[in-house]
Amino acid sequence: MAQLLGFPLTGFRFKGKSRSLMSICTAFKEHPGRGLHPSQIARFTGLPIAQVNDRLNGTPELFVRLPAREGITRYRLATSLASLGADDLEALVRKAARTETLTLYGIVAIVIAVVTMGVVMAFPFMNFQ
Repeated sequence: MAQLLGFPLTGFRFKGKSRSLMSICTAFKEHPGRGLHPSQIARFTGLPIAQVNDRLNGTPELFVRLPAREGITRYRLATSLASLGADDLEALVRKAARTETLTLYGIVAIVIAVVTMGVVMAFPFMNFQ
């Protein structure tokens, strides 16, 4: 994924994906102490397996990839998040989504400001006849 100064340019990890991330987190909370395969998580949540796999790989701060045992890769909820309650976990995901939204708005505002400055600076050199 292309990034500019650490900010994603082509997609966001939390913005618009809060519901599916919370479903995956709930599946991990319902099965504590177990590493789950993406197909198991897809079965528990009802989400497509491709979407589950994208969310698991795209948010390493939430989900930890366990070493492959017997050729099967499993995931777990990050240790720092496993002890959080459902409300705290939801607040964390919403805060991350809000941060990405504010980053998007900031980048759009900067682009608009630069374009506006270019137009204003070119304005005195225009001939009105």
